Amino acid sequence: MSDAFSTRVLNVASGSGETVVDLTRECEHFLRETAAGRDGLLNVFVPHATAGVAIIETGSGSDDDLLAALHTLLPADDCWQHRHGSPGHGRDHVVPAFVPPHATLPVIAGRLELGTWQSVCLVDTNRDNPHRQVRLSFLA
Repeated sequence: MSDAFSTRVLNVASGSGETVVDLTRECEHFLRETAAGRDGLLNVFVPHATAGVAIIETGSGSDDDLLAALHTLLPADDCWQHRHGSPGHGRDHVVPAFVPPHATLPVIAGRLELGTWQSVCLVDTNRDNPHRQVRLSFLA
């Protein structure tokens, strides 16, 4: 494979509760190893039907606010047609329509170009799957 394209899969333990996992450091580490000072794009992809990728502020309550907003919009109750798994699990399958399973971000001179308070995050509301994979791909 050309050095213009590199990819890596991260294994993330998201636990047994709804969570927002900050992946920014892992993204930066991947770019230090693969981008080599080049410009390009970082694609972050979650190959799961019940998780997404968000670019948000973390640590100031925004991550908890996001989970609360998803819970308000998509309550974990029995209103869902999709009914396997834990109670309300059907809503987890709708989450990627609101928090997409991917994000593509600019890389300038080998560095991820995020705003001051932006972080790359895995958003996982599925309590039934505590292990996730996240694919990082750099295209120079």
